Amino acid sequence: MSRDLRSRSRVILDGPDRAQARAYLKGIGFDDEALQRPIVGIANTWTETMPCNFHLRRLADRVKEGVRAAGGTPMEFNTVAISDGITMGTEGMKTSLISREVIADSIELVARGHMFDAVVALSGCDKTIPGCVMALARLDVPSLMLYGGSIAPGRWRGRDVTIQDVFEGIGAHAAGDLSDAELADLEAHASPGSGACGGQFTANTMAMAFEVLGISPMGSSMVPAEDGKKGQVAEDCGRLVLDVLERDLKPSRIITKESLENSIAAGAMSGGSTNLVLHLLAVARDAAVALELEDFDRIAWQTPLLCDLKPGGRYVATDLYRAGGVPLVIRRLKEAGLLHTGAATVTGQTIGDVADAAEETEGQDVVRPVSDPIKPNGGFAILRGNLAPDGCVVKLSGHDRMEHRGPARVFEGEEEAFAAVMAKSIQPGEVVVIRNEGPAGGPGMREMLHVTAALVGEGLGDSVALLTDGRFSGATYGFMAGHVAPEAPRGGPIAAVRDGDTIVFDVANRELNVELSDGELAERLAGYEPPAPKYANGVLGKYAKHVGSAAQGAVTS
Repeated sequence: MSRDLRSRSRVILDGPDRAQARAYLKGIGFDDEALQRPIVGIANTWTETMPCNFHLRRLADRVKEGVRAAGGTPMEFNTVAISDGITMGTEGMKTSLISREVIADSIELVARGHMFDAVVALSGCDKTIPGCVMALARLDVPSLMLYGGSIAPGRWRGRDVTIQDVFEGIGAHAAGDLSDAELADLEAHASPGSGACGGQFTANTMAMAFEVLGISPMGSSMVPAEDGKKGQVAEDCGRLVLDVLERDLKPSRIITKESLENSIAAGAMSGGSTNLVLHLLAVARDAAVALELEDFDRIAWQTPLLCDLKPGGRYVATDLYRAGGVPLVIRRLKEAGLLHTGAATVTGQTIGDVADAAEETEGQDVVRPVSDPIKPNGGFAILRGNLAPDGCVVKLSGHDRMEHRGPARVFEGEEEAFAAVMAKSIQPGEVVVIRNEGPAGGPGMREMLHVTAALVGEGLGDSVALLTDGRFSGATYGFMAGHVAPEAPRGGPIAAVRDGDTIVFDVANRELNVELSDGELAERLAGYEPPAPKYANGVLGKYAKHVGSAAQGAVTS
């Protein structure tokens, strides 16, 4: 006998005692035939508040066409989305990471409540991507994630530009190197349509990671948002999810220690965002797979940096798509001996099959051969020491620095630090310390792109270092340590640092230290009083009370 594809929805829709459920749905257009098919939840993150997800309503329609053509009935629902880029540098940015939890929770709630037989989740901006996959891991029903794709680069002064150039332009403007009119002109050209930020920033890093993980269809992620082929990709996803349901292929068979290690290696090989660490730890926790910070360090250190992608390189996601897309990166991982080839994917292939079938555009130089890496080691490292006993993440792509020793300039939050940069008071050689921006202390663990990009724009990117208990945007590059744990309000040693203290970054030995004795550190920590919480109630207040350490993915419990 064939497997019952409606084992979940049948409970809520079949039988005389479920007449009221059918009555509700018939009133909005579902007939008996539709309600006797497998019900597929279409979890959409569409919004008009940003370009990243602006086009997802259109893609969802194509997914639904594919579901119907394959014999299922789609039911679309929506959840929240926060733009990191638009909220960056403001109080609004505190909501971004928190939205990851709300997205995962809301998708889980609707899918459990309506007992969908399968789920397709559509993502676009940074937190919708891991939020969707966290929900799929929790639900563990046949499902897949479709990434909406990258924006095309803008053109300005005869060259390709991205939103990264605008953030750096703010610093150049403050330094007097860019006029009001020039900044306005750059602003008008840098973001020319729908789609997520174009570089190997957080969105494209996570999209690549989840394609390599196997939860997104092979070859789907790097198809650009406004490419004519993206609609067909979406329709194919709708058809595919019915096949995934037929095979009863659940996320628990896809999200394994081996597939997560493949994803880490892809992030390292591509020079991707340090947010990869935070989000994969969270997904692993929801999938009940053991994953530690040391796994990231071990894998990144043995993985060569091959992708010449922004923010540290020359190219953007649309260039990677033309070069061969994520399958080409998977092929390079196999060639380097870094791929667990037997890992499963939603398309039914093993990841090794994907590597073997990958096509490389002749003459492309977006993805280097294994024999000619940009760097022999991947794009990030995990440091510990008396400033980060529970660990921190250092981004290594986009610069060649492996050590830094300098005096601290301490700020109690991002706004203070940004004001100092705009006032040109940061000096070469200093270490900018931004604390009370962690998961609980922020709350919400803001990204420091406003500060880091302004430093680069003022010409200080190669001479200063920065550390924070907050995060960095995927568009950040330079010598910077984020996710410093424990965070300041929870007793982290970063709370003890004062102006002028000598801080030492030592990547080779995986250490981040302040030159203070244990006794001095303990005495200072005992006397430190963090700023009073800004939010005592509401979603930000609840998050601050329940969120865990960045070293465990900053998840709520």
